[in-house]
Amino acid sequence: MKPGDALKHGMLLLASFLALVPTLFMVSTALKTDEEYAFDKLGLPSTPVLENFRAVLIDSPFIGWMANSLILVVGAVLLSTVVSCLAAYAIACMKFRSRETLLSVSTSLMAVPPVVMIVPLFVLYSQLGLISTYQGAIIIYAGLITPFSVYLLTTFFRTVPKELFESARIDGAGDFLILRRIVLPLSLPAIVTLVVVNSLYVWNDLLIAIIFLQEDAKRTLMAGISVFQGRYNNQVPLTMAGMVIASAPMFILYIVFQKHFIRGLMSGAIK
Repeated sequence: MKPGDALKHGMLLLASFLALVPTLFMVSTALKTDEEYAFDKLGLPSTPVLENFRAVLIDSPFIGWMANSLILVVGAVLLSTVVSCLAAYAIACMKFRSRETLLSVSTSLMAVPPVVMIVPLFVLYSQLGLISTYQGAIIIYAGLITPFSVYLLTTFFRTVPKELFESARIDGAGDFLILRRIVLPLSLPAIVTLVVVNSLYVWNDLLIAIIFLQEDAKRTLMAGISVFQGRYNNQVPLTMAGMVIASAPMFILYIVFQKHFIRGLMSGAIK
């Protein structure tokens, strides 16, 4: 191995180790008792225990918080993906005036910070009675993630060979059939990438959840963790067990779709 390659590999290993240190600390601390953590904060657990996980799942409303977050993730990502696929197909594959202007306006919305829209949205939602409702929060999340989705899918759809569209139209296929039978199957890696990235965003968001879901019964996981952390501030292993459980669904989502996710990123980079 050349010295330059060895240096690159060494830097990558170091970066990977630094990225994994917080996760390793979180998992190892969650497997300790309070007494063992007080005695040795950085070491590995001598005898791993699962009591902290049991306490989090049974003695706290963690399951309810996760269910609320799951409802928002599924609803927002599904709504955004459907709208984004239709909009991206129209911009990339259909000819009409001002389609580039429409794409530019949609892309420019990515630069607008969500905090700027909090006050007008809260006033509007108060008048419409959508505060502390799932559908209200889902619409907001879908609106926040759709501009990026439209931009990415438009770029990807434009790489589909035009000959496929011409052949399909000769056979009598309409736009919806072309989108469903040709464009979407060929764009599956990009769509999976969007689903994973958008799910992570909605799952980890705290600002919208705190402001627009004020009822305790509608509290999401991230909002619940902030309360949980304050309540059990002196029980660090218990708090870390909650963090591990909160991270598990998105970790599993990435592992399940890892193949398509990496293909989507590589395809976007190459194309």
